[in-house]
Amino acid sequence: MTFAITASGFFDSVGTFFSDLADVRPVPLLIALGFLGLSLTIRSRAYLNVLRAAFPGVPIQWRRIWGAYLAGYGFNSVVPARGGDVIKLFLVRGSVPGSSYPAVASSFLVEAVFDFSIGIPVLAYAFTQGVFPHPPDFASLNSFDIAWVAGNPRPSVFIFTAICVMLLGLFAFLSVRVKAFWARVRQGIEILFEPKRYLTQVWLVQFLGWLSRSACYWFMLEAFGLQASLRNVLLLLGCNAVATLVPFTPGGAGVQQALIVKVFETAGPVAVIAAFSVGQQVAMAAFSFALGFAALVIIFGHRSFGEVRRAGMRDRAAEADEY
Repeated sequence: MTFAITASGFFDSVGTFFSDLADVRPVPLLIALGFLGLSLTIRSRAYLNVLRAAFPGVPIQWRRIWGAYLAGYGFNSVVPARGGDVIKLFLVRGSVPGSSYPAVASSFLVEAVFDFSIGIPVLAYAFTQGVFPHPPDFASLNSFDIAWVAGNPRPSVFIFTAICVMLLGLFAFLSVRVKAFWARVRQGIEILFEPKRYLTQVWLVQFLGWLSRSACYWFMLEAFGLQASLRNVLLLLGCNAVATLVPFTPGGAGVQQALIVKVFETAGPVAVIAAFSVGQQVAMAAFSFALGFAALVIIFGHRSFGEVRRAGMRDRAAEADEY
């Protein structure tokens, strides 16, 4: 019942967005999307530095890492459960000579360090504004996934823990040489053991990307006729941080929409808030998917996820033979 209500509300909001599309200001919208592309480009540079620390002396083309980053992000915008990360894993593995899947997969964790370090103060600020719901109140949001997680904390923790244990067990089981496997995992996060290098080449670079993402939200607010302010931008970033933690829908769309409607319910007419909650998500998802798919075709020569998966599985089989 809850899911049906959520789906109905989502599609009603999509309809409202497209019916009011003429009211969206095109110039701020295009500027917002430009800053989104800039943000992804900057973050891809930080990720390139992570890989260069993990594989010193190996020639790594930023063009291919940029393409893999865009493809992964773009597909995450339309595929649930962060399926785009699989594409990113295959593409990066094929772009770094001598790399391994354990090392590339663990390198993804380095990005999460920044997201955690910036997400905590953003959420702390959001909770002090009196409009952002606290975790126990998530169960009342009009979004099935986060409502279930918040309403069933014990099963949620158990499921999450079980998944983590199974993944660790699977990694260890598939590795004939466990010691070599964990050495490759450590290799992917090598830059974390060099604090100064991590700060200058990764954290600060990601921070510039975060500022670009903030500018994207600023102009998104202007495009939809809502007040563009530092407070509202930080609230949007808080909504995005929570949505990222519940990746059951593409880009956390349902969670993000429900949070935005709740947080901004007094910031403007209900129809405008509903249209913005979906419209900004639709615009950013369409733009990032188009960029990602273009990178997939132009840089890597793949025309579908299936081609990427098959190429990745061939590489995985070849890598397994090396153990």
